[in-house]
Amino acid sequence: MLKRILICLSLCLSFQCKETPKQTAILAEVSPKDVGLSETQLANIDTLFNEYIKKDWMPGGTVLVARKGQVAYFKTFGKKDFKKPYQKDDIFRLASMTKAVTTVAILQQWEKGKFQLDDPISMYLPEFKTQNVLDTFNEKDSTYTSIPVKSPITIRQLLTHTSGIYYGDFSFGKLKAIYTKADLLESGLSHNKYNNKQFIEILGQQPLAFQPGTQWMYGLNMEVLGYLVETLSGLTLEDYFNQNIFEPLDMEDTFFYVPKEKEDRLVPVYTEENDTIIMNPRQDYWYPKGEHRFHFAGGGGLSGTTMDYARFCQALLNGGKLNGKRILGRKTIELMTSNQMLKIHRANNTPDEGVAQTLGFNVVTQGGPKKDAQSPGSYSWGGYFNTQFYIDPEEEIVFVGMTQIHPTWRWEFWEKMKAIVYSSVE
Repeated sequence: MLKRILICLSLCLSFQCKETPKQTAILAEVSPKDVGLSETQLANIDTLFNEYIKKDWMPGGTVLVARKGQVAYFKTFGKKDFKKPYQKDDIFRLASMTKAVTTVAILQQWEKGKFQLDDPISMYLPEFKTQNVLDTFNEKDSTYTSIPVKSPITIRQLLTHTSGIYYGDFSFGKLKAIYTKADLLESGLSHNKYNNKQFIEILGQQPLAFQPGTQWMYGLNMEVLGYLVETLSGLTLEDYFNQNIFEPLDMEDTFFYVPKEKEDRLVPVYTEENDTIIMNPRQDYWYPKGEHRFHFAGGGGLSGTTMDYARFCQALLNGGKLNGKRILGRKTIELMTSNQMLKIHRANNTPDEGVAQTLGFNVVTQGGPKKDAQSPGSYSWGGYFNTQFYIDPEEEIVFVGMTQIHPTWRWEFWEKMKAIVYSSVE
């Protein structure tokens, strides 16, 4: 009888062991087939990247593809300084991929009831109490006249780049001249003179390019929102990110200013000249190193590793949490990734061509022609030094691609890679 009981217990334990799946750590590296991707097809990324390096079109970098919470592909290509191979823990200037982090930070404050999205920014930042739109401009001395806004800039408009605030660096003529005179050029990464408060005080005095909410124009909106986070939280943007995003997600290598002991991991910036890759001579591109200037550009100031950013993306894909740590609510992410441009499209009689602006991102929409294999609802952004990420909730895909080159004319590079990634889905 005892022997029969022991045999039954043994069978039960054996059955339980077989039925209990082995838990894999979040973002652990697995075989592509384990997450429904083709290893053979993903190998075409190697071919593509190495081809661009061989043709002297790309210096090198890293590519990470994750699906269903696991890393199916993570490789490095090329050599830094034309000598040392790139490493998986190299630090890259994220530039405008900082905007996604600032978006999360401002929506964390929204979740606390600190503001409503359609509140005027002037309710919280008196620097924007008086807002005007550019009217006439004198080319001889860069003087101008302006007219009052019909309605004030809102927080939602800042998140969607419809406020009328612009980037002087990417503008021409009168708009660039006004920002040049105000010393607001080259400020989207790290200003060499102003801290956040000083920068916003000057920015708030400049005329807008158009009436708020009537057009889309890429601009210094996230810098304003970064300062709003500081105002509402009582912390510097650096400390806020560390405490509320980086530490919960174990993003140990993402910074506004790279610590001295990690500076050797910061990747050099290159440029393309006469179809040849050379080291970029501009010293201001080394901004994450050296002196801590206390200017935290919410639109472009961060530098970090590929895996750190993948952890951030995976948290968003997971509905706002990673390894039990929540940074945003699931419904907040639904709002954050929804099309916010319907009114502007209708006002300007322009069709929705398949891509629209959300609160901080681009999103693939259901309407309009389908441009590639990406699923509707996928959201993305890129960075000034040629970095890219996208998140596809339907296919549970996270993509992070990092290189450091500016300027470059090889914009098709990431699109070709996207075709490879999606054709690998089985």
